[in-house]
Amino acid sequence: MPRDLFIYNTLTREKEKFEPLVPGHVGLYVCGPTVYGDPHLGHARPGVVYDVFVRLLKELGYKVRYVRNITDVGHLENDSDSGEDKIARKARLEELEPMEVVQYYTIRYHQAMALLNTLPPSIEPRASGHITEQIAVIAQILDAGMAYLVNGSVYFDVEKYNKTHRFGILSRRVLEDLMANTRKLEGQEEKRFPFDFALWKKASPQHIMRWPSPWSEGFPGWHLECSVMSSKYLGQVFDIHGGGMDLLFPHHECELAQNTITRGKDSVRYWMHNNLITINGQKMGKSLGNFITLQELFQGTHPLLTQSFHPMTVRFFILQAHYRGTLDFSNDALLAAGKGLKRLLQARRVLAKLSVSPEAAVSATLQEMEEKIYQALCDDMNTPIALGTLFELVTWIHTASDSARPVSQGDKELVERIYSRVVEGILGLREEGDNDRLPLIEGLIDMILEFRTQARATKNWNESDRIRDRLSSLGVHIKDSREGTGWEL
Repeated sequence: MPRDLFIYNTLTREKEKFEPLVPGHVGLYVCGPTVYGDPHLGHARPGVVYDVFVRLLKELGYKVRYVRNITDVGHLENDSDSGEDKIARKARLEELEPMEVVQYYTIRYHQAMALLNTLPPSIEPRASGHITEQIAVIAQILDAGMAYLVNGSVYFDVEKYNKTHRFGILSRRVLEDLMANTRKLEGQEEKRFPFDFALWKKASPQHIMRWPSPWSEGFPGWHLECSVMSSKYLGQVFDIHGGGMDLLFPHHECELAQNTITRGKDSVRYWMHNNLITINGQKMGKSLGNFITLQELFQGTHPLLTQSFHPMTVRFFILQAHYRGTLDFSNDALLAAGKGLKRLLQARRVLAKLSVSPEAAVSATLQEMEEKIYQALCDDMNTPIALGTLFELVTWIHTASDSARPVSQGDKELVERIYSRVVEGILGLREEGDNDRLPLIEGLIDMILEFRTQARATKNWNESDRIRDRLSSLGVHIKDSREGTGWEL
């Protein structure tokens, strides 16, 4: 029987039962990075969150088309309609071609996402590859009378739009209130209204990235790109649009307005937003000195870190908080996450060593745990509750191991299924390090313990203790019982 999935819809501010547009199929669009610098901690959260969401959808039996764009043009400094293109600026400073910058940092982003064990999207379009489609949509908005042309640039008329619709409906902002608290900014003299946004910008003489259009040689506005690429690959109406909370206003608000004019309604049925990562209670930013790239995190080279942290520790850390809640990063929090992840994964090796017996009773508690895990994941992807129940499962494994009593074959298979389908499959958590070498490591430890068992049998306690202490110094914990010797890392 299929499970019901509930998603918190940012537009309605309610948790809603998910009903796909086409039964059995899901169209998901997620705003990807602007590739002008090394991927940082802020990229990790949406990367992991929407990866787990895609994995969950597939586990529930859906066929998913996951589209995540690459912004490689039109994203100006300070997220405004003035200033220099972020990628063009990087290209100028480093004396490179803009697409050289794009290619280099796109590869860096992909490498970081692979280390975090995120699955690649079904389609990963680039804004610069869809200029023709963007020009066509701008013409459509102009024809609808909802945009105007000034000196070769085209702007969306927010004030006019707001008279018949509501600009701010997604973020719950009122345009009149925004106006009362807005000061005039430089570079906005062309606009009729401060909150109008660029659909097309005429390129200045020194601007590197430019394309011909009916209005000028220039480039598309940042907000337009996602509207165009999502409709191209997912259709005029699609299921889910995801992204970070920092994109809610104005980026997604502008998308919604564009969609409403070109399609007669907002094309997105469910809006999802992950919250931000703070560092020691502060918003992450270069000016505060707490901006951490993923490379610094993985190598331990940032001043806030006491050591390097494996990508799986970072992934586990992210999943400890609900995706809609803020997540405060600290060195201590990562250390704790590393310990929790090790305990979760080591329990699976203990599970493999549990003996089974046909006389052993089947545990109804385990089935309840499995159901509780899936209920949590299907309840707006509540990974903290799911992880909490998984650690109840860890306790069950260790209790069974310590008691040395056989378990039923069905119980062992059920727990193994949870590890395979939930821990590895949905949560995407795997052993830190080289998985291919784990059988070798385990075999070597078992062989060493055979020598220790021989030493104990001959009452060579000094040798037995020496082997135990040496293994302990390497992080291998030995547990002796009447039934034999067990170990865990």
